[in-house]
Amino acid sequence: MTLTDLLGSPITQDPAYHLFADGRTLLAIPNFWNVMSNLPFLIVGAIGFQVALEKKQEPLRTAWLAFFAGVFLTAFGSGYYHLTPDNYSLAWDRLTMTIGLMSFVAIVIGEYLSVEWGKRLLVPLLIIGAGSVLYWVYMGDLRPYAIVQFLPILVIPVIVIVRRSHSDLGPYIAGMIALYVAAKVPEHYDAQFFAAGNLFSGHSLKHVLSALAPACLLAGFWKRQHG
Repeated sequence: MTLTDLLGSPITQDPAYHLFADGRTLLAIPNFWNVMSNLPFLIVGAIGFQVALEKKQEPLRTAWLAFFAGVFLTAFGSGYYHLTPDNYSLAWDRLTMTIGLMSFVAIVIGEYLSVEWGKRLLVPLLIIGAGSVLYWVYMGDLRPYAIVQFLPILVIPVIVIVRRSHSDLGPYIAGMIALYVAAKVPEHYDAQFFAAGNLFSGHSLKHVLSALAPACLLAGFWKRQHG
């Protein structure tokens, strides 16, 4: 997706997006591995939420709680989507993901630019994230959601590099972004990964790598609290 695409005509959802290589049903669960590979999100989200809950003096505690709540809910949003892949269930998947992503943006702002602004912008950012999904649902245009998804990946590394002395989370944020980007590889080659041994599809592996991304940030957050 290019800048020209974002500034041009509305971007609609490609129906082929819902077609995945591994559609096996196990234990009466359709698309079993694409559903169950979301469990790491639940585990990381639950542990992270508990860590944030215990740290009552953390100035960005609400943003951290929202972030890990978003990771936790992604397990259900993505799991629901993969049970019955269509635009309706995809909306719930994307809605839960934006909670984690927009909270992460607020955390970066608070860590590197201004704690006060990180706290002030949390709710507006969450509204923008949810609004981008709702805009797609009702208008059929993915452009706002695409901006919400990809703009932070471009801007956050710049902030972290320029203001690196302001937070100890830099290496963990870098690891998180690297894992998120790496997850795009098996996602793109979904069928090829599945054909290699008919064990796991690229999309299932994408879920695991994507869950390791917030786990990386959790490691930095936990070290700060207990190190």
